[in-house]
Amino acid sequence: MQEEKSFMRKIFRRVYWENFSTVLILLGVFMLLQPFAMWMYTYSFIVILVGTIGFVITSHFPD
Repeated sequence: MQEEKSFMRKIFRRVYWENFSTVLILLGVFMLLQPFAMWMYTYSFIVILVGTIGFVITSHFPD
C-alpha cells in the first residue's frame, strides 16, 4: 500500500504538470497568433482552455 502511494506521488508532482500546463498555454497562444494554418487558429482556444484548467488543477498537487 505504501509503495503504491509513493508511486502515485512520483507521478503527480506539481512541478512537472505545472510546466506541462504552461507549455500548453504558450502553445495555444502561438496557435492563436500564427498566420500559417487555419486549423491551428481554430483549435487554439481549446488548447489554451485545457492548459489553464490543467494549471488550476495541478496547482493543488503536492510538491
